[in-house]
Amino acid sequence: MRIHLASLLDLAALQSIGQQTFTETFAEGNTAENLARYLTEGFSDEKLTAELENENSQFYLAEKEDKVLGYLKVNTGDAQSEKQDPAALEIERIYVLQEYHGKEVGVKLYEHALTIALHRKAPFIWLGVWEKNPRAIRFYQKQGFVEFDQHIFQLGDDAQTDILMKRSFYQQTDNLISGLFTCRKLV
Repeated sequence: MRIHLASLLDLAALQSIGQQTFTETFAEGNTAENLARYLTEGFSDEKLTAELENENSQFYLAEKEDKVLGYLKVNTGDAQSEKQDPAALEIERIYVLQEYHGKEVGVKLYEHALTIALHRKAPFIWLGVWEKNPRAIRFYQKQGFVEFDQHIFQLGDDAQTDILMKRSFYQQTDNLISGLFTCRKLV
């Protein structure tokens, strides 16, 4: 498996993996109308093009044998979905095809985000997790993330609560390095 930085040439692949993984993850528990509206708006050519062209956002695709298995989106500066330290790194999205859950694709994408944070000397890494996704919350807690706030994620006409979690690590560099290896043992 390889992970590579996405470009505008990857727009169609990014739309496809984004819509498929979002549907697999959130179809249950949401109305078809709200899901369809989000998929149309959230993965439109215009929105993804703007995100791909934003110097403070990066998408990474995980591929094996020319098949996209999952993706990661990270943000810094003013691209962060909530105002945080401009040097912090946000994991806005990390999604893997359902058939590849438990096969370390998500772990590799998470490790890639940690590596980016390390190279950027980010003071912390943060993300939002839907309050109704206990599996993801537990995973991030095991990685040293703690809850620090909440925000609303609008899915169609449904205002959903995301738990904001962060992991500070530059005061404890050894924990960041060990975290790169610890997360591999959890999956």
